[in-house]
Amino acid sequence: MAKAIRFHKAGGPEVLQLDELQVGDPGQGQVRIRHTAIGVNFVDTYQRSGLYPMPLPQVAGNEGAGVVEAVGAGVTGLKAGDRVTYTGLIGSYCETRVVPAERMVKLPQGITEEQAASMLLKGLTVHYLIFSTYAVKKGDTVLWHAAAGGVGLIACQWLKALGVTTIATAGSDEKTALAKAHGAEHVINYSKENFVEKVKAITGGKGVPVVYDGVGKATWEGSLDCLRPRGLMVTFGNASGPVPPVNLGILSAKGSLYVTRPTLATYIASRAELVERSNALFDVVKSGKVKIETTARYKLADAAQAHRDLESRKTTGSIILTP
Repeated sequence: MAKAIRFHKAGGPEVLQLDELQVGDPGQGQVRIRHTAIGVNFVDTYQRSGLYPMPLPQVAGNEGAGVVEAVGAGVTGLKAGDRVTYTGLIGSYCETRVVPAERMVKLPQGITEEQAASMLLKGLTVHYLIFSTYAVKKGDTVLWHAAAGGVGLIACQWLKALGVTTIATAGSDEKTALAKAHGAEHVINYSKENFVEKVKAITGGKGVPVVYDGVGKATWEGSLDCLRPRGLMVTFGNASGPVPPVNLGILSAKGSLYVTRPTLATYIASRAELVERSNALFDVVKSGKVKIETTARYKLADAAQAHRDLESRKTTGSIILTP
């Protein structure tokens, strides 16, 4: 039997409960892993709350790292004792689980399991956003909302390494200072400053070519006003709630704008793309250009408190659960 955090109905953090589940042997193409660190992400709260409906009951979580305990028939490239990490497989809030071998990424020397659980989902998100959704160029100036979170802090560092100027927003002076310390050139405390006016001032009235927005409802309209003509609005999260229905005419009125709502799953759908993006992330972290901040650790049984702290914006950087 293995301990796991499940929700039997959608709702607040209180619906997360500690259960014991039977974990069998891996089948064809599968491995059984023992978690040593489990990532906590906003998408976990969207699934738990019902914003992203899930079959119930459901083990929470989408990201983890640990050690292979056993391999099933047909598995090549992995063996018992290998250190692995993964993202995008719901059910990670547990001690042990059986998973598809093809979605596992072997950890290289120089990357710890705690780092992996703190960064894979967030780091791969940054990678596809800045290299694929909108391919940034040296000299670009971009706007990044919620820059003191786990995704934001990785983004600020990676963009700086690429020669990109980041205008970063966050909800407190402490958080804006954190974003600046991680590479943001300009910071805006949107709880007391008008971020649209500040962005226009910073860019000499031109606006930015792209806005990366994981906040959602609260920043949607202002973000459109920060874009230059034919700019791209990338809305990739809903921390303040989902963006309400939109009259697409607003895009023409504000300068022939583009909007996209990407997800990590479609950018790592093939194993080749998963491995390519993971290796790029591992390389930039091993180089020291991007440092991973694991700022809080919770016991698996305390997953509900981790969700409360995440949703109330009490956390910065990456938080993990430990079995």
